[in-house]
Amino acid sequence: MNQQTLERRIPVTVLSGYLGSGKTTLLNHVLQNRDGLRVAVIVNDLSEVNIDAALVKDGGGLSRTDEKLVEMSNGCICCTLREDLLREVEQLAKDGRFDYILIESTGVGEPVPVAQTFTYVDEEQGIDLSRYCRLDCMVTVVDAYRFWHDYSSGESLLARGQHVGDDDAREVVDLLIDQIEFCDVLVLNKCDLMDEADLAELEGVLRKLQPRAKLIRASHGRVAPSDILDTGLFDFEAASLSAGWIREMEKQLHVPETEEYGIASFVYERVRPFHPERLYRWMSRWPEEIVRAKGIVWLATRNAMGQSLSQAGPSIHFGPSGCWIAALPEAERRAILREEPEAAARWHAEHGDRINKLVFIGIGMDRAGIADGLDACLLTDAEMKRDWSRFADRLPNAAPEQHGLH
Repeated sequence: MNQQTLERRIPVTVLSGYLGSGKTTLLNHVLQNRDGLRVAVIVNDLSEVNIDAALVKDGGGLSRTDEKLVEMSNGCICCTLREDLLREVEQLAKDGRFDYILIESTGVGEPVPVAQTFTYVDEEQGIDLSRYCRLDCMVTVVDAYRFWHDYSSGESLLARGQHVGDDDAREVVDLLIDQIEFCDVLVLNKCDLMDEADLAELEGVLRKLQPRAKLIRASHGRVAPSDILDTGLFDFEAASLSAGWIREMEKQLHVPETEEYGIASFVYERVRPFHPERLYRWMSRWPEEIVRAKGIVWLATRNAMGQSLSQAGPSIHFGPSGCWIAALPEAERRAILREEPEAAARWHAEHGDRINKLVFIGIGMDRAGIADGLDACLLTDAEMKRDWSRFADRLPNAAPEQHGLH
């Protein structure tokens, strides 16, 4: 692809955010202040009648001759309507009439699959969107007023009648976290409904969950178009690694930071396996002050397989994440260690790469209490000498996305 072709590619902004966060209001505000840009808009709605598209028609002031509104209903562009999205964007880009494409994703859509649509070639349909357009910015809109209510609800999308298909087992809080942890711009909307202290605390939590994104406070969806259009912010790898827990996990040295509103994070790291029954009991009494936790667990009864733990609010997922390198056949193990010097540098003489490493982000956390509680779940010196396979194990043993502790 030559430089001229790269420069002609149409920039694309994708708006994500849970239902009711104010995406459509923000979209209309940007359309009304777009300084003559010829914009094509794609609005995705799960219902058969695209309500959001009707609101854009009424409030966005789109020109019939210069611009276009594409309605994608009765499905989600991150899954069931992904092929339709590919074809629509390709057609809009080839049309040659537009300066920009704005996409409003459904409120229950996940941003990563949508971003992948613009990043990878679709072999089945033979469509490579990167030839015609470039993903410029992933925007997530958060409802400041309802965030903690939705976050702590413990409800599933199915219970709220917001699921995509009968097998959609996602919880509301997991969707909120997915949308926050993968974005370039985080718009904290409806700030006019919050007092400053509560707003500052929420903003502090969001900055911990997503330290890379540009955070903008807004009321009634009013943001400067330049904040989300033609920003040049999107980078798939950077966005994929932008979650706060990843940043904490990768730090070489963890020093206590200045805490505002009691918001902090820390990493728990131990080279000794957990007793499954004691860990199960500790997780069943999960400290409420922990907002987000993520990491890898070494469980005594599953010595060959690392376990993934992921928590957001009342939602806790636990299950296998992959084999420890130390559990692989010797030839394979040596080959991996030659290719991965970082793993070799961290190698323990007796236990190899087996480790417990968990990131905790929370408000007013008792770090010492959490660490002491987890330490009490580790095998004792006497237990280290016993047959680990005989310990009781009630923890979930299927893919983390399918089985939660709660």
